[in-house]
Amino acid sequence: MTTSQRKFSLWVIPAALAIGVGLFALLVAGASFLRPAPAVAKNGTAVMTVIFAPTSTPVLPTQAITPTATPGPGEATVGGIGMGMYVQISGTGGDGLRLRKEPGTGTDVMFMGYEAEVFKVVDGPQDADGYVWWYLTAPYDANRSGWAASNYLTVIELSP
Repeated sequence: MTTSQRKFSLWVIPAALAIGVGLFALLVAGASFLRPAPAVAKNGTAVMTVIFAPTSTPVLPTQAITPTATPGPGEATVGGIGMGMYVQISGTGGDGLRLRKEPGTGTDVMFMGYEAEVFKVVDGPQDADGYVWWYLTAPYDANRSGWAASNYLTVIELSP
């Protein structure tokens, strides 16, 4: 060997290992900052959001009937539907029916009524967008109220 050539020094291996370990430690420390914060409130209690699953609506037997009482003055029946009657959503193919804030297909949707769900007619009729609209309220929940097109309603008689 000539004097111009340098010998391999053994201190290079420990130095390379130390640099590698240092870079790995920086990588782990940086990754710990990227982790999402745990869902714990400031007082140390766990935070949990409860999302209730929809409940099934009992399917009542459907039977189209004509009203037995004749409407009084000021009471209207259109297509056999009148105020105070009970109707059931039908003919949607299981997709349900949009109950709206106001009569008409362009108004805000309040909620979806399920196929075979029963409602009481409390207002109407009103003509809008080629449909006859009735204001319905669920007998079990006054918050489930809205305008529905009569094309998807069937009059039913509830047995006592």
